[in-house]
Amino acid sequence: MTGSDSSAVAGGLARHVPVLARRAAGWLAVRDGGVYVDATFGAGGYTRAILAIAGTRVIGIDRDQHAIAAGSDLVKQAAGRLQLAEGRFSELAAIAADHGAAGVDGVVFDLGVSSMQLDEPARGFSFRLDGPLDMRMGSFGPSAADVIARAGERDLAAIIFNLGEERHARAIARAIVRARDKEPITTTRALAEIVESVVRSRVGAIHPATRTFQALRIFINEELVELAHGLAAAERVLKPGGRLVVVAFHSLEDRIVKTFIAERSSHAPASSRHRPEIAAPPPTFRVLTRRPETPDQAEIAANPRARSAKLRVAERTEVAARAGAVETFVPPLPLPSQFVRRLA
Repeated sequence: MTGSDSSAVAGGLARHVPVLARRAAGWLAVRDGGVYVDATFGAGGYTRAILAIAGTRVIGIDRDQHAIAAGSDLVKQAAGRLQLAEGRFSELAAIAADHGAAGVDGVVFDLGVSSMQLDEPARGFSFRLDGPLDMRMGSFGPSAADVIARAGERDLAAIIFNLGEERHARAIARAIVRARDKEPITTTRALAEIVESVVRSRVGAIHPATRTFQALRIFINEELVELAHGLAAAERVLKPGGRLVVVAFHSLEDRIVKTFIAERSSHAPASSRHRPEIAAPPPTFRVLTRRPETPDQAEIAANPRARSAKLRVAERTEVAARAGAVETFVPPLPLPSQFVRRLA
């Protein structure tokens, strides 16, 4: 999630700077000769801050091909210190290896949708700007319009409730099904108006469609699954002493980050009264932020989108990365590709 600060950094003025950028960059402990992964390149805000330290190198990753293309000028200005790759969080370790980094000194995640994506109607992320109901961060897979057109009422309600934490999920799903029986729902405005017809707008509250749009975006882009895999990939590529820095905006995202770091930093054994105590594996991380850092009032005033941001930091230990599934951190919902294929 990016703001509109244009502070001078390496490569010129940054059109957008991520929320909590200065504190995140400080927690990365950037040093001359260090190699860092900006896992959510976006407009390059974190990358510019890292490149401002002489001798650093950055591998920038983004699944949005528009962000990668827009970063070409910064690649030139960085003179060999910046490499960009189009890809997902789950591919982080492979991408780092492909770019010659067997181990890195820091990985930073700035989760959620960027201001650039929200402000472009054609991307279909915002209910405030009418556009096609797309919401894909990349260029492949089913769109939000596909899911809205094919999903059953019960499935829609589950998506909106679980990923949007919307208590009116059933009523919204029912209204969507009724509306699409009359005509296809293909624009952001059309969907927003359907939600508004069900959820009452209150003075000072968020827009009635906020949680529904959020849920569809997270579902379409498999954001929670990707985050879980991305954190595990960061664990594999970080050197001992390397820093993991994550800025999250949604409670579900932050819960995954918090749970992952807590599990990976715990010395407590796993136990149950139904089975013998099991020795805990040694911690792979050391927690550096016991409580998440949040924006101050000045940053929220400058960028209202910052109000829900939480920053968490952990430092890699010398213990080998853990193997095993990470899906246990994620709500049990089908992937969009499976979902649409099942309903085709």
